[in-house]
Amino acid sequence: MADITMGQSPKGSSYNENGIGTIFFQGKAEFGDRFPQVRLYTTEPKKIACINDTLISVRAPVGELNIAHTDCCIGRGLAAIRSKSKQQSFIHYTMCHLKKELDIFNANGTVFGSINKISLNNMPIIIPPDEIIEQFEKIISPIDSIIRNNYNENCILKYIKEFLLSKLISGELDISNINI
Repeated sequence: MADITMGQSPKGSSYNENGIGTIFFQGKAEFGDRFPQVRLYTTEPKKIACINDTLISVRAPVGELNIAHTDCCIGRGLAAIRSKSKQQSFIHYTMCHLKKELDIFNANGTVFGSINKISLNNMPIIIPPDEIIEQFEKIISPIDSIIRNNYNENCILKYIKEFLLSKLISGELDISNINI
């Protein structure tokens, strides 16, 4: 059903917050409601997740999910799950359904929970007939696209707001002559 890419952290010396290189997500700390928040970049990416891959935290806590909104590097706290048949919505919501089973891994380990690729691959799932998956994708994929587009618009609006606010505060932008 899917390919799993386990993350691998690049050298710490390759990290930056200046937008140089590839977006880098280390783990659940960057996760938002649906998409991760960009904090770091790396100039030496090791493992890559592709746009729309389901990102899953594989270390404390196990099983938290987000969706890659762009190609990115993933660190050892994450894995990327990609549908083999371009049915990414089905894969994502299947992973959401497995939350209870994934929570079990949070109780394992000496200090904190973790899950490996073998355990992820061996998670029991029910695979419906192809026709059902195709119907699911036909309905859900456009909704997921709308959610992504709304997220992208929100990011642009946030950037514009921060840009304009900094210009207003610094005095570079004068709005005293604007009639409201």
